[in-house]
Amino acid sequence: MSDRRHDLAEAATDYVLEHGLLDLSLRPLAAALGTSDRMLLYHFKDKLDLVATVLNVSNARSVRGIRELRPSRDVRQAVVDLWGVVSQPEQARCQRLYVEAAALGVLGAEPFATVVGEANEEWLGALADHLVSSGMRTSDAGRAARLVEAAFMGFQLDEPLEPAMQIRRSIGDLADAVAAVWSE
Repeated sequence: MSDRRHDLAEAATDYVLEHGLLDLSLRPLAAALGTSDRMLLYHFKDKLDLVATVLNVSNARSVRGIRELRPSRDVRQAVVDLWGVVSQPEQARCQRLYVEAAALGVLGAEPFATVVGEANEEWLGALADHLVSSGMRTSDAGRAARLVEAAFMGFQLDEPLEPAMQIRRSIGDLADAVAAVWSE
Protein backbone atom coordinates (compact mmCIF):
# COMPACT_ATOMS: atom_id res chain seq x y z
CA MET A 1 0.00 0.00 0.00
CA SER A 2 1.44 3.40 -0.95
CA ASP A 3 2.03 5.95 1.78
CA ARG A 4 -0.79 8.18 0.49
CA ARG A 5 -3.23 5.27 0.19
CA HIS A 6 -2.26 4.15 3.70
CA ASP A 7 -2.79 7.66 5.11
CA LEU A 8 -6.15 7.96 3.35
CA ALA A 9 -7.18 4.51 4.60
CA GLU A 10 -6.36 5.43 8.19
CA ALA A 11 -8.16 8.79 7.96
CA ALA A 12 -11.16 7.23 6.19
CA THR A 13 -11.35 4.60 8.93
CA ASP A 14 -11.39 7.34 11.59
CA TYR A 15 -14.19 9.08 9.67
CA VAL A 16 -16.27 5.92 9.28
CA LEU A 17 -15.77 5.00 12.94
CA GLU A 18 -17.18 8.41 13.81
CA HIS A 19 -20.00 8.62 11.24
CA GLY A 20 -20.87 5.02 10.46
CA LEU A 21 -20.90 2.98 7.32
CA LEU A 22 -24.53 2.81 6.27
CA ASP A 23 -24.84 6.29 4.73
CA LEU A 24 -21.23 6.65 3.63
CA SER A 25 -20.89 9.00 0.67
CA LEU A 26 -17.59 9.73 -1.07
CA ARG A 27 -17.98 13.52 -1.37
CA PRO A 28 -18.45 14.26 2.35
CA LEU A 29 -15.75 11.73 3.19
CA ALA A 30 -13.32 13.29 0.72
CA ALA A 31 -14.09 16.79 2.01
CA ALA A 32 -13.46 15.68 5.59
CA LEU A 33 -10.13 14.18 4.49
CA GLY A 34 -9.11 17.32 2.62
CA THR A 35 -9.19 15.70 -0.82
CA SER A 36 -11.65 15.06 -3.62
CA ASP A 37 -13.79 12.06 -4.38
CA ARG A 38 -11.81 11.66 -7.62
CA MET A 39 -8.56 11.38 -5.66
CA LEU A 40 -10.14 8.75 -3.42
CA LEU A 41 -11.06 6.78 -6.53
CA TYR A 42 -7.51 7.22 -7.81
CA HIS A 43 -6.15 5.53 -4.68
CA PHE A 44 -8.98 3.00 -4.30
CA LYS A 45 -10.46 1.04 -7.18
CA ASP A 46 -14.01 2.06 -6.25
CA LYS A 47 -16.18 2.75 -3.22
CA LEU A 48 -16.37 -0.94 -2.35
CA ASP A 49 -12.57 -1.19 -2.37
CA LEU A 50 -12.43 1.81 -0.02
CA VAL A 51 -15.04 0.26 2.28
CA ALA A 52 -13.23 -3.10 2.31
CA THR A 53 -10.00 -1.28 3.17
CA VAL A 54 -11.68 0.65 5.99
CA LEU A 55 -13.10 -2.57 7.42
CA ASN A 56 -9.68 -4.22 7.24
CA VAL A 57 -7.99 -1.26 8.96
CA SER A 58 -10.62 -1.24 11.70
CA ASN A 59 -10.24 -4.98 12.24
CA ALA A 60 -6.45 -4.68 12.32
CA ARG A 61 -6.79 -2.06 15.07
CA SER A 62 -9.05 -4.36 17.07
CA VAL A 63 -6.79 -7.35 16.66
CA ARG A 64 -3.75 -5.28 17.60
CA GLY A 65 -5.49 -4.31 20.85
CA ILE A 66 -5.94 -7.98 21.74
CA ARG A 67 -2.44 -8.98 20.65
CA GLU A 68 -0.90 -6.22 22.81
CA LEU A 69 -2.58 -7.66 25.90
CA ARG A 70 -0.15 -9.40 28.24
CA PRO A 71 -0.93 -12.97 29.24
CA SER A 72 -3.41 -13.13 32.08
CA ARG A 73 -2.74 -15.03 35.31
CA ASP A 74 -5.28 -17.73 34.40
CA VAL A 75 -8.09 -18.54 31.98
CA ARG A 76 -10.79 -16.90 34.08
CA GLN A 77 -8.82 -13.66 34.28
CA ALA A 78 -8.11 -13.89 30.54
CA VAL A 79 -11.84 -13.57 29.79
CA VAL A 80 -12.13 -10.57 32.12
CA ASP A 81 -9.02 -8.96 30.63
CA LEU A 82 -10.25 -9.54 27.08
CA TRP A 83 -13.53 -7.80 27.97
CA GLY A 84 -11.49 -4.93 29.41
CA VAL A 85 -9.86 -4.44 26.02
CA VAL A 86 -12.99 -5.04 23.93
CA SER A 87 -15.05 -2.57 25.95
CA GLN A 88 -12.59 0.33 25.61
CA PRO A 89 -14.12 3.20 23.61
CA GLU A 90 -11.89 2.83 20.53
CA GLN A 91 -12.43 -0.94 20.45
CA ALA A 92 -16.16 -0.49 20.95
CA ARG A 93 -16.28 1.81 17.90
CA CYS A 94 -14.50 -0.84 15.83
CA GLN A 95 -16.97 -3.44 17.07
CA ARG A 96 -19.96 -1.25 16.10
CA LEU A 97 -18.49 -0.92 12.60
CA TYR A 98 -18.08 -4.69 12.48
CA VAL A 99 -21.76 -5.12 13.40
CA GLU A 100 -22.80 -2.78 10.57
CA ALA A 101 -20.65 -4.69 8.09
CA ALA A 102 -21.77 -8.08 9.42
CA ALA A 103 -25.43 -7.12 9.03
CA LEU A 104 -24.80 -6.31 5.38
CA GLY A 105 -22.67 -9.44 4.98
CA VAL A 106 -25.45 -11.67 6.28
CA LEU A 107 -27.49 -10.51 3.32
CA GLY A 108 -24.67 -11.61 1.03
CA ALA A 109 -23.60 -8.09 0.09
CA GLU A 110 -19.99 -7.76 -0.96
CA PRO A 111 -17.41 -6.82 0.08
CA PHE A 112 -19.01 -7.22 3.49
CA ALA A 113 -19.51 -10.99 3.49
CA THR A 114 -15.92 -11.71 2.47
CA VAL A 115 -14.26 -9.07 4.66
CA VAL A 116 -16.31 -9.99 7.73
CA GLY A 117 -15.52 -13.68 7.24
CA GLU A 118 -11.79 -12.94 7.05
CA ALA A 119 -12.02 -10.55 10.00
CA ASN A 120 -13.75 -13.24 12.09
CA GLU A 121 -10.91 -15.69 11.57
CA GLU A 122 -8.26 -13.13 12.46
CA TRP A 123 -10.20 -11.92 15.51
CA LEU A 124 -10.93 -15.44 16.79
CA GLY A 125 -7.27 -16.31 16.33
CA ALA A 126 -6.22 -13.38 18.50
CA LEU A 127 -8.72 -14.34 21.22
CA ALA A 128 -7.61 -17.98 21.10
CA ASP A 129 -3.93 -17.00 21.26
CA HIS A 130 -4.58 -14.90 24.37
CA LEU A 131 -6.45 -17.75 26.02
CA VAL A 132 -3.56 -20.12 25.26
CA SER A 133 -0.98 -17.64 26.57
CA SER A 134 -3.06 -17.51 29.76
CA GLY A 135 -3.04 -21.27 30.34
CA MET A 136 -5.68 -22.83 28.10
CA ARG A 137 -4.85 -25.91 26.04
CA THR A 138 -4.35 -25.06 22.37
CA SER A 139 -6.80 -27.81 21.41
CA ASP A 140 -9.59 -26.05 23.37
CA ALA A 141 -8.84 -22.45 22.51
CA GLY A 142 -10.77 -22.22 19.23
CA ARG A 143 -14.02 -23.45 20.78
CA ALA A 144 -13.60 -21.24 23.82
CA ALA A 145 -12.77 -18.20 21.66
CA ARG A 146 -16.00 -18.70 19.67
CA LEU A 147 -18.06 -18.84 22.85
CA VAL A 148 -16.32 -15.80 24.33
CA GLU A 149 -16.74 -13.83 21.09
CA ALA A 150 -20.44 -14.68 20.80
CA ALA A 151 -21.06 -13.68 24.41
CA PHE A 152 -19.05 -10.46 24.03
CA MET A 153 -21.06 -9.50 20.95
CA GLY A 154 -24.28 -10.01 22.88
CA PHE A 155 -22.99 -7.98 25.82
CA GLN A 156 -21.93 -5.18 23.49
CA LEU A 157 -25.38 -5.09 21.92
CA ASP A 158 -26.94 -5.04 25.40
CA GLU A 159 -24.59 -2.41 26.85
CA PRO A 160 -26.70 0.65 25.94
CA LEU A 161 -29.77 -1.04 27.43
CA GLU A 162 -28.45 -2.82 30.52
CA PRO A 163 -27.00 -1.42 33.74
CA ALA A 164 -23.19 -1.59 33.75
CA MET A 165 -23.30 -3.70 36.92
CA GLN A 166 -25.38 -6.36 35.14
CA ILE A 167 -22.87 -6.53 32.26
CA ARG A 168 -19.96 -6.85 34.73
CA ARG A 169 -21.76 -9.68 36.55
CA SER A 170 -22.41 -11.40 33.23
CA ILE A 171 -18.73 -11.10 32.28
CA GLY A 172 -17.85 -12.69 35.62
CA ASP A 173 -20.32 -15.51 34.97
CA LEU A 174 -18.85 -16.08 31.50
CA ALA A 175 -15.32 -16.08 32.93
CA ASP A 176 -16.34 -18.62 35.58
CA ALA A 177 -17.99 -20.85 32.96
CA VAL A 178 -15.03 -20.75 30.59
CA ALA A 179 -12.61 -21.48 33.42
CA ALA A 180 -14.79 -24.36 34.69
CA VAL A 181 -14.93 -26.01 31.27
CA TRP A 182 -11.47 -25.29 29.89
CA SER A 183 -8.96 -24.69 32.69
CA GLU A 184 -6.13 -27.21 32.86
